[in-house]
Amino acid sequence: MSRVVDAISPPRLGGVYRRVLLSSWTTNLGDGIALAAGPLLVASQTDEPLLVAMAALLQRLPWLLFGLYAGVVADRHDRRRIVVVANLARAAVLALLVGCVALDVLSVAVVLVSVFLIGLAEVFADTTAGTLMPMIVESSDLGLANSRLQAGHVVVNQLAGPPVGAFLFAAGIAWPLAAQVVCFAAGALVLAKVSLAVPVREPGERQARREIADGLRWLWRHGAVRTLTLTVVCFNVTFGAAWSVLVLVATERLGMGEIGFGILTTMSALGALLGAGAYRWITERVSLANVMRAGLVIETGTHLALATTRSPLVAMPVLFLFGVHEAAWGTTAVTIRQRAVPDELQGRVNAAYLLGVFGGLVIGAALGGLLASIWGVTAPFWFAFAGSGLLLVLIWRTLEHISHAGERGPATDEGPAAAAE
Repeated sequence: MSRVVDAISPPRLGGVYRRVLLSSWTTNLGDGIALAAGPLLVASQTDEPLLVAMAALLQRLPWLLFGLYAGVVADRHDRRRIVVVANLARAAVLALLVGCVALDVLSVAVVLVSVFLIGLAEVFADTTAGTLMPMIVESSDLGLANSRLQAGHVVVNQLAGPPVGAFLFAAGIAWPLAAQVVCFAAGALVLAKVSLAVPVREPGERQARREIADGLRWLWRHGAVRTLTLTVVCFNVTFGAAWSVLVLVATERLGMGEIGFGILTTMSALGALLGAGAYRWITERVSLANVMRAGLVIETGTHLALATTRSPLVAMPVLFLFGVHEAAWGTTAVTIRQRAVPDELQGRVNAAYLLGVFGGLVIGAALGGLLASIWGVTAPFWFAFAGSGLLLVLIWRTLEHISHAGERGPATDEGPAAAAE
């Protein structure tokens, strides 16, 4: 057993990292259960399409309203405590839902309010959790540490969580809610036992909007991190456009039905598991710049393949390969950002980055729906292929510079970044 533990979390990363990893995996299981149980819970209370869509909107709305402020909070206060309190808050809201089920007073209004509150707590938990790695592992080990987090996300959030959530919901509405209470509370308690140094902050409280502006200003002036962020936003627009209608491609064009759509998403998750597990092996042999280039080539090719094929036997390995890229790219991007950003700005820059991630996905989904309604379900994939291909050509050389962000000190518009761009 100790060999398995050491393989998952190498001893050199330390005991604190193991607790943070366990906490992350535990809360990710709760999120995975919610992926299936959440929509089923909403559907159990209403079949009105507008209200069902409202639930999805309310889950993401807190990112737009409070995402940047969550970054300020992460940079002002004890980060470990913020994550603990946020996860306990999620557990408390879910416990209240369990109580509503037990008392038979659950309604769609209660569910929608709860979805918003859980999403609000998630903003603070996820924004702050993204700042912990640079505090507990060496810069040279960030890639390995983040790859283990990514692997856990894939295993428990994408693979294990949804079927567990669906199974528990079939047994009774309260069961998946109770399971999430346990996951979030357990994750909070594990992290509560971790001792982390509280960064020294300048005395006095500044206005939140000024602190947000400081984070945005730093991001914009740092050529490499700015380009990385804009790259993610743009590629998420093309990705969001294509993936917004993937279910229709699977069921209508590929003729795979609902089960087949599940198979496609599972293939992607399995690929991501391989990408996360093999990340250290890959980066020992391939530069980060070439990891990013290869990944974006795979993403661009994925859009082209899904726009042209009608064969499930082609789509499944394509989605598997895309999953490998998704895990490797995600690990690389977060590692580069963590290395480059000063500790006192980690929260605010991470918040701005995540806001761009979700903003790109929302814009892409809207474009995908519009394109599909006018020109058919393959139109978003053609758009994604053309857009991704153009973006890839534009940033190909810049990726070399981005991959070294943080290794030679900060780069601003007056420094090497400007020349690279």
